[in-house]
Amino acid sequence: MKRGRKRKLNPAIPKHIDQSALPRGAYYDARGSGVWYTLYHDETGKQHRKNLAGSKVTLSELHRLMEERSGTDRNSLAYLAEQYHKSQKFSSLAKKTQESYCYSRDVLVAQPTKVGKPLGELAVRKFSPSLVQRLIDKIAEDGTPSKAAHVLRYLRLLLQWGRNRGYVETNPAQGIEAPKERKQRRLPDPTAMAALIQFAQQQGALTRGMKGACAPYLWYVMEISYLCRLRGIETVTLTDANELPEGVLTNRRKGSRDNIVRWTPRLRAAWEAAKRVREEIWAKKKMPVPILPEQRHIIVAAHGGTLQKSSLDTAWQRLVIQAIEKEVLLPQQRFGLHDFKRRGITDTVGNRADKQEASGHRDASMLDVYDLSLPVVNTPEEQ
Repeated sequence: MKRGRKRKLNPAIPKHIDQSALPRGAYYDARGSGVWYTLYHDETGKQHRKNLAGSKVTLSELHRLMEERSGTDRNSLAYLAEQYHKSQKFSSLAKKTQESYCYSRDVLVAQPTKVGKPLGELAVRKFSPSLVQRLIDKIAEDGTPSKAAHVLRYLRLLLQWGRNRGYVETNPAQGIEAPKERKQRRLPDPTAMAALIQFAQQQGALTRGMKGACAPYLWYVMEISYLCRLRGIETVTLTDANELPEGVLTNRRKGSRDNIVRWTPRLRAAWEAAKRVREEIWAKKKMPVPILPEQRHIIVAAHGGTLQKSSLDTAWQRLVIQAIEKEVLLPQQRFGLHDFKRRGITDTVGNRADKQEASGHRDASMLDVYDLSLPVVNTPEEQ
């Protein structure tokens, strides 16, 4: 229940009520034995008073009474989701994760049901594993197995959060069969990849605001991601502290081991281009240069600050769309920024052990995801 503007302390309100947490629209009449009431307007606009409860009512009961009047069903899936999205647990998540969960919530609560109400209005305590399985199967059968998988993961997390806090007694989403998602393990064609990097360098050199201009950092983000076998977020968070005499010290995520990628003329050219653009932006914006090397990001946004992953993703999509429109890429050649890491690992010379050491993967099985090369082997009779 939303609260209105901050109220002045009312000494007549019973001491067991926290006045700072009163629901909006609830008022106290101290006359007689005391009564809580609310005001409403009828269809003619005339104001009326409605008594809610006596002076001994608890704050939680008062909230419940006001929620019932406003049409809020505390047992519904929508209410549970609302409480989770207001929680500190949700607010501590990364922005992209929050956006993903909001999308899954919207899909869930809007799902039509046989009783004529959307799923969000149904009592979540009455959910059963069979109901959840039918729901996930239906979403998957509509041709969107990835959406169904995302919804299932969100629902499982939401119900577990609610179970741990007393909103529900069980988690019927546990043990549900997840739909098989389509795997996207794209390996960029070397010619198409080189053409896109050249195109990004060409368009990035255009003055900002000109037709066709793209972010100047895109081409060297692609180069560094490929040469160092890094994810996009790992590339844009590199700093001067990662520049060592012998090469680039990586900053891998998800438990992968860091390594040092030796300098080559190509890697050095991309690295120096990033620093040159950074210095030009900082000089133009008259920004102070951080003293500590770990605070000086190699790649910066147009405003001179840290480049956000969401901004990188947006700039990347615009570049790819423009490249397809100008026939630099064919539609079927389209690939993602993360695929530069896959191409880099695949192109690494050596056996699987060499590729694993270069990629930083702790588990050799991860090479099946990133290394799409085919080994060349001898025939049985060859020694």
